[in-house]
Amino acid sequence: MVLRVATWNVNSVTARVERLVGWLGSAKPDVLCLQELKTTDEAFPAEQVAELGYEAATWGTGRWNGVAVLSRVGLADVERGWPGLPEYEGVLEPRAITATCGPVRVTSVYVPNGREVGHAHYEYKLRWLDSLTRAVVEPARAGLPFAVLGDFNIAPTDADVWDVSLFAESTHVTEPERARLADLVGAGLVEVFPRALKYDRPFTYWDYRQLAFPKNNGMRIDLVFGNEGFAGAVSDAFVDRDERKGKGASDHAPVVVDLTV
Repeated sequence: MVLRVATWNVNSVTARVERLVGWLGSAKPDVLCLQELKTTDEAFPAEQVAELGYEAATWGTGRWNGVAVLSRVGLADVERGWPGLPEYEGVLEPRAITATCGPVRVTSVYVPNGREVGHAHYEYKLRWLDSLTRAVVEPARAGLPFAVLGDFNIAPTDADVWDVSLFAESTHVTEPERARLADLVGAGLVEVFPRALKYDRPFTYWDYRQLAFPKNNGMRIDLVFGNEGFAGAVSDAFVDRDERKGKGASDHAPVVVDLTV
């Protein structure tokens, strides 16, 4: 059985509901992790995705965050966040949701941006990532294939940025941020995408400004980390770059991973 698992920062599900429904119909993922919903749980287009056979678990408050897991292979044991998830300015932001979908368990994450090095949001980002590492230890070692997918707002290597010289001392490429990705590996996860990819690492995000997408001035910040059971089942992986094209696109492209389970 081939199971298709994907992640996509949709950058407002309300603004992109037609593109979401269209992509579900064409790509046919069995499980889709969404980030940056920018809507409430009540306003999420659950009926539209249900018509295509998907159940939806969401966590959104209508602000700039929000995450979801869509599944057409079952949806159980949903957890919104985890104990010890840090707050920012007294607010617990909806940035992580976990669910069991058929034979796999997934966590959809929208890691804080960080804004700029030295900013309170940057320190929040590092604390948030530390919390994530602690939260994944137990599911990473469990028998069920498990993965953390989403917008990490970190480029793992210099090759994952179109021109790293433009990011000197900026967020997304700093050593402390990248060290947190290494901590996930120490917790029992591996980044599955480069290992499964059959071609050069493509970018997953392009700014709307300065013709970034036509110039391919992008970054690879949408990542998939899986435990041994998940990573060992991966048969293919790709970025659906075509979904970034055209009017009304998100500034991120979906990342798709196929498993043989």
